[in-house]
Amino acid sequence: MGLLKTIRSALVGTAVGLATMAASPAFAETLIDAGSVITDAASEPSGPSYIIVKDGRIHDIVASDSDQARGYEAAATNEAGEWVWDYVDLSDKTVLPGLIDLHTHLSGDPSGEFWRAATTPPEYFTLIAAKNARITALAGFTTVRDLGSRTDQVTQMLRRATAEGLAPGPRVVTSARTISIIGGHGDTNGFVEHVNDVLDSGFTCTGPVECASKVRLASQYGADLIKITATGGVLSQQGRGLEAHFSDEEMKAIVDTAESLGLKVAAHAHGARGIEAAARAGVHTIEHGTYIDDAAAQAMNESGTTLVPTLMAFDGIRQNLGKGFYTPVVEAKIREVAKVADTIIERARANGVRIAFGTDAGVFPHGLNAGEFGLMMRGGMSSREALASATTVAADILGMSDQIGQLTPGYSADIIAVDGNPIADATVLENVDWVMVRGRVIE
Repeated sequence: MGLLKTIRSALVGTAVGLATMAASPAFAETLIDAGSVITDAASEPSGPSYIIVKDGRIHDIVASDSDQARGYEAAATNEAGEWVWDYVDLSDKTVLPGLIDLHTHLSGDPSGEFWRAATTPPEYFTLIAAKNARITALAGFTTVRDLGSRTDQVTQMLRRATAEGLAPGPRVVTSARTISIIGGHGDTNGFVEHVNDVLDSGFTCTGPVECASKVRLASQYGADLIKITATGGVLSQQGRGLEAHFSDEEMKAIVDTAESLGLKVAAHAHGARGIEAAARAGVHTIEHGTYIDDAAAQAMNESGTTLVPTLMAFDGIRQNLGKGFYTPVVEAKIREVAKVADTIIERARANGVRIAFGTDAGVFPHGLNAGEFGLMMRGGMSSREALASATTVAADILGMSDQIGQLTPGYSADIIAVDGNPIADATVLENVDWVMVRGRVIE
């Protein structure tokens, strides 16, 4: 199905999908009849092939005219020639690894109505997250890194539900709540004092000791990684600029504490000096990187920090300018970043910074994540590089290169199918026709 059909069916069919997967969480032996297979972003499309899936993992990939294929056909059918395994006919499709989005917010939808945080109970955000998980999977994204949820346990529970097959959706790697400075981006802003206090997440900090304690608290609550807002942000209800928020000592304490717990740190960062400071502290990824310059890029390269540019977020917020969608203070910040957002990729590439795929979905509608590929290519990346950024590079960022990001025996059966050749034109990934996550078909 095309992307628009995917999103529409996801919106109306979430409850049906939940019931379907809850009723049949067991893995089935599956034979996928593929017209062509791209095993990883560095390879070329093969000829017709069979992909054998068992117990949620890729068991084998063989040419469909081979002796091995005949053996699998015999095992997958009975004496009457009827399929006893699940058979998936993708003989007119290109089959490739599921995509990875390193920056999503599944528990939120686009809105300029910041006040809804004071009127919406947490249970509603859980339902929003389940809806968006299915939409995201149907768009071809079989793993996501969720960087900042609306309530304390929504993404942790979504992580569990999708892993157990109780809810359709991608593999979820989550930071849960964001760590920020008091009054900064990521903290509750825009309400009177007592409302701010009630809505406070409990994850703001001042000073190295307190910031280290918030990292430990996030770990206790089940975070897979730590997300910090190293600089001001565009959509928060305060206009204090987009430069560094945490002190060097605070950010170093956050990174050191996270590393002691086996956790990596993702840093929201717009301003160049904030990017530079976060990289010097040793954060693993810079999210957005709007004002990246030579000095910031040098710090990133020296620390091995990767850029996740989230170009779709900039594109999405610009489309709502002048419509009363955002408050005046937010509109002013959007207009500021809009002047430079289109050249983030170019500046990063000119300085040799590694780039990985992430979109900030939730700032724009979920399910449109693959629009990032065209924007990355507009910035100078090739289709192959863009595909790698959402597969092998993203898998490396997650520390999961031995599990996802390519189609290899033993790896998780995270598989998608499209028309065309995404090595030649990655924009074909905007229309995904079939998706399997962990050996379960998303339908």
